[in-house]
Amino acid sequence: MPRLVLTNVAVTFGATDISSYVTSVTLGSTFEVVETTAFGNTARTRVAGLADNSVSLELQQDYATSALESVIYPTLGTAVSITVKPVAGATSSANPAYSFSALISEWTPLNGSVGELATASVTWPISGVITKTV
Repeated sequence: MPRLVLTNVAVTFGATDISSYVTSVTLGSTFEVVETTAFGNTARTRVAGLADNSVSLELQQDYATSALESVIYPTLGTAVSITVKPVAGATSSANPAYSFSALISEWTPLNGSVGELATASVTWPISGVITKTV
């Protein structure tokens, strides 16, 4: 079974490719657990409820015109379409695209200490479903 070492993940923020600023990405889904146990059951029963999806990114900051800061900062408080693929290139069953709308609910425009790279870490909630395209 082939394994994939992430070296060329593609991340598109709206219409802008921000892949060159991304050092880590985590796309996650959890589901609420809804109990359905009724009288007569001898063990608890459950079903999946609503999904709660999020995306986390570790980013290298850039303040230049048309760079990362100028792309993300104006979108604070709005929902933005984002697409993530394991490898930059054509979408396929071996390289699926995950598309979603994320609420840009947080942004740290400046983070770092003396001598360190300026970075930003975010976790944005996803509004709606994640669509997987192969």
